[in-house]
Amino acid sequence: MPSSTDTPPPESALPPSSQPPVLPRQQAIRLLVLVCTAQVLAQIGTYTWPALLPQFFEIWRLSNSQAGWITAAFYLSYVLAVPILVSATDWADPRRIYLLGVSCTVLSHAGMALLAEGFWSAFAFRLLAGVGWAGTYMTGLKLLADRLEARLLSRATAGHVASIGMAGAFSFVVAGAVNSAWGWRGAFVLASLCAAGAWLIAFGVMPRTQPRPRAVGTRRFELLPVLRNRAAMAYSIAYAAHTWELNVLRGWAVAFLAYVATQHPGAAPAWLAPTVAATAMALLGTVVSVVGNELSISLGRVRLIGVAMTLSLAFAATIGFLGPLSYGLAVALVLGYGIVIWMDSSSLTAGAAGSADPARRGAGLAVHSMLGYGGGFFGPLAVGWTLDLAGGMSQLGWGLAFLQVGLVVLVGFAAFRLLRPRGLAGDRPA
Repeated sequence: MPSSTDTPPPESALPPSSQPPVLPRQQAIRLLVLVCTAQVLAQIGTYTWPALLPQFFEIWRLSNSQAGWITAAFYLSYVLAVPILVSATDWADPRRIYLLGVSCTVLSHAGMALLAEGFWSAFAFRLLAGVGWAGTYMTGLKLLADRLEARLLSRATAGHVASIGMAGAFSFVVAGAVNSAWGWRGAFVLASLCAAGAWLIAFGVMPRTQPRPRAVGTRRFELLPVLRNRAAMAYSIAYAAHTWELNVLRGWAVAFLAYVATQHPGAAPAWLAPTVAATAMALLGTVVSVVGNELSISLGRVRLIGVAMTLSLAFAATIGFLGPLSYGLAVALVLGYGIVIWMDSSSLTAGAAGSADPARRGAGLAVHSMLGYGGGFFGPLAVGWTLDLAGGMSQLGWGLAFLQVGLVVLVGFAAFRLLRPRGLAGDRPA
């Protein structure tokens, strides 16, 4: 494949109309703080549904497959919406796309709190939440990528991912605490109010960007040149496998630990309840994501990703079979698995963003997200199907459910190695 498709032109080589303004360091830091603060508020309710999932099996008489569909609905709508919303940021003001996304997030949580009564209504509101995620997650990163100097992008990406990871981590324990005090509807009300705070920040404080003319030779929603960029696609395909397993753990960790707790009565103390363990998992993962990105700079991005995916495969092959033996062991395995999954999270996204053609960075991030959250859609759903096919929650059922995750990781790792991506500017060569 021609080298021009592998190596994006420098931003200085692009037509002036397509060059985004790079901010001075102080202004760039201010923008990073604003975006990250808004992301925390917007995403603090993201995992309210999986955090409270065990009680919905009883309230709404859900099967494992139905629970998997509701969890996966979030990622289904994300995959469908993200190519349109994120690609649009190549010529439209990212702030306007962000406001649209946060509005969907506010309405989705409010709908769950006030109107959800069973499978179909919950499915619909989780679809709307996925559209909200599509309009905020990569849009926030695109806003930063357009304004930051290239060598700072990797660390800014890690900070952006960390802010969202912190919000996701605390969403488990916040949902559990509010549920104990005011019920599950109260948990979704709080999530909606926090997202409304993010909307106010974006509307009142985030800088506007004038719509830019398209760079010469580019078209709106033109994804074929993105698909031809082998370096970026290597990171994106690996990200698909990464997000498959990450969203399996996010979506089913509480249910898995709750199952193990029922097999060992009295073994789950309140300070280590399933929602608390899930919060600890996500918090550790967020820290590891930032550390992993630093390690990818100093040790080599490709090498770090290879180590992380190999360890993920080992955990996926064992956690479902060994975890049910002891609640303490199950918690330790969940925490360990979370650490190795998050290890390459920032590294993969920074690799895709840094390898993208700057004139098509929005489209590149759209493809990256579309592939990644395609895995995020199928992963939780596949776990629900596997559990039902295995006759319900059991040691064998959970073992097989996590084993299929390992097979996906193996395929993603093989594709990553075959495409042979390069590192980014400032990374140690692999």
